[in-house]
Amino acid sequence: PGHDFRYAIDSTKLQSELNWSPKETFKTGLRKTIEWFLENQNWWRNIQKNTYQQERLGVIG
Repeated sequence: PGHDFRYAIDSTKLQSELNWSPKETFKTGLRKTIEWFLENQNWWRNIQKNTYQQERLGVIG
């Protein structure tokens, strides 16, 4: 957490070979990402201030 600057994926092969499709569109995924950052400002602000103590927020779902 806090060290990944970018994720780039081409899911074409997954979609064709495994009959898989993403649950989110780019637009809905971006909206959810922005909402997460707005709801978790205390966590990411600690990273900006270099006071991050490697704590995890956990996984939902």
